[in-house]
Amino acid sequence: MLRVLAVDDEVPALEEIAYLLRQDPRIEHVATAVGGVTALQDMVQMIGRGERLDGVFLDIRMPGLDGLDLARLVAGFPHPPRLVFVTAHEDCAVQAFELEAVDYLLKPVRAGRLAEAVRRLEAAIPAAADPAPEDVIPVELAGRTRFVPQQAVWFAEAKGDYVRLHTVEGSYLVRMPLAALEKRWAGSGFIRVHRSTLVSVRHVSELRFDGGRVTLQVGTETLPVSRRHTRQVREQLVRQFRDRTAVPGPAKGRPVPSGASR
Repeated sequence: MLRVLAVDDEVPALEEIAYLLRQDPRIEHVATAVGGVTALQDMVQMIGRGERLDGVFLDIRMPGLDGLDLARLVAGFPHPPRLVFVTAHEDCAVQAFELEAVDYLLKPVRAGRLAEAVRRLEAAIPAAADPAPEDVIPVELAGRTRFVPQQAVWFAEAKGDYVRLHTVEGSYLVRMPLAALEKRWAGSGFIRVHRSTLVSVRHVSELRFDGGRVTLQVGTETLPVSRRHTRQVREQLVRQFRDRTAVPGPAKGRPVPSGASR
C-alpha cells in the first residue's frame, strides 16, 4: 500500500487528483499540499516524524517554487519519494524524466491513465526485504535449555573461554569467547567498550564523564569504558541517538543522555 502526496497550486485541480488517488485500492493514504513551498515544508515535517512517503504527484508551473525545482530539492533527501508529474504543459517532459520521474501526466487526468501511473509508481518502489531473524543464544540450565534472544541482552562480559550474558531476568554463562560473540553480533548494535565487555547500544541510558573517567549506564549496571574504546563508543552512541530521533541536545552538565556528546 502506497502513501503519497499530491501537490498543486490550484485547489480544484488538487482536490480532483486527490479524489482519484483515494479511489485506487493500492493507495493507503493521500496527503495534499497547496503549492511547492508548502509541499517542501510538509515533506520535511514528515521526515522529522519518521513517516513514510512513497510518491509525490506534482504539478510543474507553480508560483514561488515550481515543480521542477521542488523535485531537485527532493532528490537530496536521504530516501527521496518517487515523482509523478501532473501538468497542463507538454514542454517539460524531458526535464522531468532527467529528474527520474516515474511518469508524466497531462491535465485533465483520466482515471485510467492515473491508474497506470500508480502501477508504475508501485513497480518503481523496491520491495521491502524480509527482516533477518533475530539471533538466539541457547543456554544450558540444570538439564534444560533456555533460549536467550539477542535483543534481551544488556551486555556480555568475558569470563575466560566463556561469556556471561546479562539481561533483565538475570545472567547466563555461555561457552564462547567474547571475540567470537562480537564477530557474530557485528552490525547488530553491539559495541566493545572494554577488552572484557560488549554492550548493546539500545540498552544504554546514560553516558557519564567524571574526571576523565567514562562510564555507561546499561540497564541497572554502571560499566566503565576504557580509554582505548572511548572515541568509538561516543561516535556510535551519537549515531544511534541521531537515528532514533531529532531531539535537541542536552544542556551542559552531567549526566549526559545516551548518544549525546560534550
